[in-house]
Amino acid sequence: MAETLRDLIRRNRAGESVAITSVCSAHRDVLRASLMLARDLAQPLVIEATSNQVNQDGGYTGQRPADFIATVRRLAAKVGLPPAHLIFGGDHLGPQVWRAGSAEAAMAKARVMIAEYAQAGFTKIHLDCSEGCAGEPAQLGDAVTAARAADLAAVALNAAPDPAALLFVIGTEVPPPGGARADEGGEIAATTPASARATLAAHARAFHAAGIAAAMPQIGGLVVQPGVEFSPMHVHALPMARDPGLAAVLKDWPGVCLEAHSTDYQPPQVFPRLAELGFAFLKVGPALTFAYRRAIYGLDALAGQMGWRDGPAVPLVMEALMLDAPGHWQGHYHSGSGDLKVQRHFGLADRIRYYWPRPEAVAAIDALITGLSARDLPDPMLAQVFVPDVIAAARAMGGAMPQALVLAEVQSTLRPYFWFASGNVPRQGAQS
Repeated sequence: MAETLRDLIRRNRAGESVAITSVCSAHRDVLRASLMLARDLAQPLVIEATSNQVNQDGGYTGQRPADFIATVRRLAAKVGLPPAHLIFGGDHLGPQVWRAGSAEAAMAKARVMIAEYAQAGFTKIHLDCSEGCAGEPAQLGDAVTAARAADLAAVALNAAPDPAALLFVIGTEVPPPGGARADEGGEIAATTPASARATLAAHARAFHAAGIAAAMPQIGGLVVQPGVEFSPMHVHALPMARDPGLAAVLKDWPGVCLEAHSTDYQPPQVFPRLAELGFAFLKVGPALTFAYRRAIYGLDALAGQMGWRDGPAVPLVMEALMLDAPGHWQGHYHSGSGDLKVQRHFGLADRIRYYWPRPEAVAAIDALITGLSARDLPDPMLAQVFVPDVIAAARAMGGAMPQALVLAEVQSTLRPYFWFASGNVPRQGAQS
């Protein structure tokens, strides 16, 4: 599986317009839809868990690394995705979850976590120690970040059943305090080549100092900012004509590609352009649960309009949950960005995704899907909330139509990431 990623890096570095999609989500319907699409397109797929979603304490999903892999493998087997097409990644693996405490305590927890990730079978490992702990700056410099990353890389190598299978991703594009910065033209500033070079050099020094210089060829990805971002209510699209010159930084690193986070909500033509710029790893997450929410709310609106709803409206259930436990959205949404209720339900940061696993939400959605599954749902009715392509895809998918619509809606958001497999390369200037 690691060789799949290394082959992809070689192809991208040779100038081929190709990339692999990393789906960062723990939502079962999002995972199922993603696995089904990868199966249908006969393409490999990376499924990533983040350190706050999945860790030795269970994260907010209640799953440890081995639990997460077992869950995804069961879903993959159920939909018929070959095991060889499934790659597991760990995203932002570092001390962030415990950064309220001392660096020593947070790093001790991070070592336990990354060992569990490696033991469980995660092979794409993003080493991210960029955020400061108690008494430290919010964003750390390259030297400290790289030293801590090398520390964790050594732990992963010692814990992995097959250390050679590990592929490390270094660097981060976590925005500075206050959010990503726009330049004078209103565009998100890309990482500078000088900064990217400094990150690579710092990690080379740190790997040598940690006694794991032999593992340097296993560094396969460098996270940088190409100029894509989204705020609560606005998407910053990639400036298509701009080349920040980041691929040239890798000329002495033949086994390394660029990785882009925050590619959510970008127009379809952005993804092949990112591949041209050297980005072989493309991350997506909130946009997929945003599509899930859009489908659920659309079905709920139809049920309410027709008087078919048996129980409270889903948006009312979700609003009560978010107000009862505001910790997942407070600090991400602010009144200066608009109405807080609008942001809770429709914000692009999609903080509502933290509340779908709550029993009240699960019960409301199960009641909605079960109730609508017993109804005739003609296309003219569905067309009030779903575009024709989604309706057609759901009909072709078979099974209960409400569930198929949810999966097809998620797939409609994910499909542009597989432009090279579909044979339909978006043109610059095409509409999303």
